[in-house]
Amino acid sequence: MLIISLLIVLALTGADQLIKYLIVANFEECAGHLKKYYTFSIGNFDVFSITHIRNTGAGWSILEGQTGLLLAFTSIVMLAILSYMILKRKTMPKLEMLCLAFILAGGVGNLIDRVRMLVEPDFGGVVDYINFEFINFPVFNFADICVVIGGIGFCILCVFSEIKDTKKRKSAKSKAKNASDGENNA
Repeated sequence: MLIISLLIVLALTGADQLIKYLIVANFEECAGHLKKYYTFSIGNFDVFSITHIRNTGAGWSILEGQTGLLLAFTSIVMLAILSYMILKRKTMPKLEMLCLAFILAGGVGNLIDRVRMLVEPDFGGVVDYINFEFINFPVFNFADICVVIGGIGFCILCVFSEIKDTKKRKSAKSKAKNASDGENNA
């Protein structure tokens, strides 16, 4: 499953970089105002629009301008996830491996943009292009979607795993108590 997960990482990272390339090649960066290049609507309800901005920080522009720190932090987290996937490759459930692959792909996708910021000073920041129209939310990209999907999936798996383990412990405790009660009654 590790090889398949790494292929998924490559495919998702490639898709992220291709989309970002197409955005940069076809849409002028919005400077100072948000320009909508395309709006996806359902009936009269605007769902999201395509734009082109650059983010020099993390989500919600946290740590804006701290490219070196974000580069180091993201690199360490991505290496930790990859190491964990390699070490646990034989025992990790497939869905958990898939969730980590999504997180890894999104992190690497945005990491590539941050490296480009250092190598190409004119690059300007992580390319963001999806703008929700129905709520006030920061503009984001495909890599961010991958991280969120992987993160939510991983959290759900952890909750279900904990519930399953708790039930097993209660069942074992109940069986031990019943066996103990049976011995005391004999």
